[in-house]
Amino acid sequence: MDRVKQQRKSLLSHSSGRSAAGKKNDYYDYSLVAVIVLLTCFGLIMLYSTSAYTAQIQYGDDMFYFKKQALISLVCILGALLISRLDYHLLIPFVTFLYVLAVILMILVKTPLGVTSHGARRWLQLGPIQFQPAEVAKIAVIVCLSYMIVQMGRQVRTLKACMTLAAMGGLLALIAYVFTDNLSTAIIIFCITAGLIFVAHPEMKPFIIIAAVVIVLVTAIVFFLVTTMDTSSSFRIRRVLVWLHPEDYASGDGYQTLQALYAIGSGGLFGRGLGNSIQKLGSVPEAQNDMIFSIICEELGIFGGMLVLGLFAYLLYRLFFIAQNAPDMFGSLMVSGIFIHIALQVILNIAVVINLLPNTGVTLPFISYGGTSIVFLMAEMGLALSVARQIKFQEPEVLL
Repeated sequence: MDRVKQQRKSLLSHSSGRSAAGKKNDYYDYSLVAVIVLLTCFGLIMLYSTSAYTAQIQYGDDMFYFKKQALISLVCILGALLISRLDYHLLIPFVTFLYVLAVILMILVKTPLGVTSHGARRWLQLGPIQFQPAEVAKIAVIVCLSYMIVQMGRQVRTLKACMTLAAMGGLLALIAYVFTDNLSTAIIIFCITAGLIFVAHPEMKPFIIIAAVVIVLVTAIVFFLVTTMDTSSSFRIRRVLVWLHPEDYASGDGYQTLQALYAIGSGGLFGRGLGNSIQKLGSVPEAQNDMIFSIICEELGIFGGMLVLGLFAYLLYRLFFIAQNAPDMFGSLMVSGIFIHIALQVILNIAVVINLLPNTGVTLPFISYGGTSIVFLMAEMGLALSVARQIKFQEPEVLL
């Protein structure tokens, strides 16, 4: 117990000790800020282009979605810059509180405070604020597991430590699945957990073996369920069947997938031109949400799609750079968790749009419409910038 207290005290005094030494840190990752702003602005342009027709029909205002997202994005960017000026070690005393808060908020979804939208009960209404508590769980698992790994030290290589970390992340994933009925978020939370354990563990071979076993088991289970269960009893089994044979469900569950593929195919190399999409005129349902990448490819072509992937690649590169040069293990692990989260969402969203994976409902970070998503993504970016601000570079020695 004394050892844990000493480590916590050391972490809390990490930044204040450097300040006392009188060393000014002039580093700030403006490149990360720039790519965040670029992605956000690009997302707003595509959001308006994608949603203007639908917004005009439904609300009589073609800028309905754009105005809401633009306001939230502006506030969130300013909030991220504010968070970046704070010392990320201030989170340490609130690690347990953050974990418990995430659990409580997700459980509250099953109470009268929960809100149903688009056939799913995943939102929470607290006064004028409506949000998805599962997004809180993503930040909670990143911060809490990073701190736990630091506290474990060399013990993290033991089976007991790995099982403890997996149980902590797995509990959040299980609660997300049971209480918010959100399998995709549960998968993301558990993958973040596995990723952080992988980053902290010195050996790679056990993880390769476990990954291979999991892939084989999941494939076998899905095949068994698809061939033996009544497809009408589970919408998730139907999603797998739609993924395998979308043309057989063209008038039902496969409609959105096929229309998204038509949009991508009709865009060609350079697209129809910004604002000239045909599929967004009702053919692709909720095009401004998780299927917005298909409209990007239709209007801007493969070139536009590759441009988006390039921006995300650069964003991930900056996060990788910060994680590699972070002043301590806590900061490095937090940014690694953010890296894993962003990479997972981008891969899952695009894989669904081009039908490499069954539909999961995962949004494209910074681009898809959604206030909750942008709030917590910007909070993560603020934490990454906070870690970057404390990076110290050693001045090269000048030989005379």
